[in-house]
Amino acid sequence: MQVYADNAATTQMSAVALEAMLPYFNKIYGNPSSLHSVGQEAKEALEDARARVAKCLGCEPREIIFTSGGSEADNQAIRSAAYYGARKNKKHIISTAFEHHAVLHTLEKLEKEGFEVTLLDVSQGHNITAQQVKDAIRADTCLVTTMYANNEIGSVLPIGEIGAVCKEAGVPFHTDAVQAAGHLQIDVKAQNIDMLSLSGHKFHGPKGVGALYVRRGIPLVNVIEGGAQERGKRAGTENIPAIMGMAAALEDACGHLQENMAKVTAMRERLIEGLSQIPHCALNGDRENRLPNNVSFCFEGIEGESLLLLLDMKGVCASSGSACTSGSLDPSHVLLAIGRVHDVAHGSLRLSLSEYNTPEEVEHILTVVPEVVAYLRSISPVWRDLQTGKRQYIL
Repeated sequence: MQVYADNAATTQMSAVALEAMLPYFNKIYGNPSSLHSVGQEAKEALEDARARVAKCLGCEPREIIFTSGGSEADNQAIRSAAYYGARKNKKHIISTAFEHHAVLHTLEKLEKEGFEVTLLDVSQGHNITAQQVKDAIRADTCLVTTMYANNEIGSVLPIGEIGAVCKEAGVPFHTDAVQAAGHLQIDVKAQNIDMLSLSGHKFHGPKGVGALYVRRGIPLVNVIEGGAQERGKRAGTENIPAIMGMAAALEDACGHLQENMAKVTAMRERLIEGLSQIPHCALNGDRENRLPNNVSFCFEGIEGESLLLLLDMKGVCASSGSACTSGSLDPSHVLLAIGRVHDVAHGSLRLSLSEYNTPEEVEHILTVVPEVVAYLRSISPVWRDLQTGKRQYIL
């Protein structure tokens, strides 16, 4: 049996998305910027997709800009707020210590340009509170940017509460919702979200396409210069097949949101219950406010890379954290941010499910993970030192 449990990295494209894309490769193939009938047919499809994505987020179609994915959307949102804030001598940005690198690396670059960044501590409960945001806001704060849900440990942030704090303070609020879109209920107006990023391949759409919601009245700076596409805010001929696939996938996910959440949450709870029986392990992430599909554990005395390779040999595709940093030998910045020490952070496992998984697959995972952990500990000198008392257990 092969079990794909790495849906936080990417998802299998749905039949709904694939079917929605096919006509736009060789039938409705015009450039939507062209004035002739072939181009205008593509333009109609583009605007239909924009309206469908907007409906899923609770916003107006004109507030949606299509991008190449979540990273581009994050960059444009953060840079826009920063540069427009600087015009008013506001150069302070608030974020969190466990953001995706698309956000953190953008903030690091802005720091080199003279901006000041406050990263909120997430060690308490593996999450942040709206009160932390409120306490950090200053007169010169130009942006609050927090993820909607963490990609590695699954913590769901109190987005509505943070949005209310930001609205009261008059500070723009951006959220990276790449892991949340299609999996959690989102209403940008009700939650007072000014900008939101999402990516199609996280909810069974195609790769290489995403969207940025920008509340009307929020100014944007261009990341890509060129033509006048996307109301002049994102140059480049729109990828119509991918956009149509993403719109169909998001619409399908939102249409089945409650039943998918119930199914996936039940499998998540079974995994957490079963894996918790392994000695000297710890669940990562907010236990209550958690993505329906996320299970993240640290196992003391093993290396995560070896764990993943052996699990793969036994038919389980998993991750130790973000796919964007899987080639790094350094421990996850997310796990370090929540207080895991280096030795423990190295022994991490992330299992991320989807509605395509089955209870039978969950039981297979629960059979092979304890076996692999026990084997790796049996050959580990670190584990031997822990058992003999030369080292003290941390977990």
